[in-house]
Amino acid sequence: MADAIPRVRATDAALAFIGELRARYGPLMFFQSGGCCDGSAPMCYPAGEFGLSDDDVHLGDLDGTPFYIGAEQFAYWQHTQLIIDVVAGNGGMFSLDNGTGRRFLVRSRLFSDEEWRQLDGARP
Repeated sequence: MADAIPRVRATDAALAFIGELRARYGPLMFFQSGGCCDGSAPMCYPAGEFGLSDDDVHLGDLDGTPFYIGAEQFAYWQHTQLIIDVVAGNGGMFSLDNGTGRRFLVRSRLFSDEEWRQLDGARP
């Protein structure tokens, strides 16, 4: 579906930062953390460096960079669009943004009723 509503998108600042990290580290991937050590930060890794499970959900791509979330987190966040941004601060301890003075941050908004009907509550 060409006009599909993205479940995840990024701000221009986040896209620029992803480009910087890609230039330094090569292909990347994201995983939406569900808590523990790094809270609920979107974690950025070199592509293939984070072990995905069969239950993890591919929400979409950010400028060609795949973005995944765990099934339990997806159940909680499925009614929202995740908006990845970048702010000043320290990234998650295992995330590539750590030590740059900037970090990725997840913002969100609820899908409208019309968007939800278009999504039909389907898992990506």
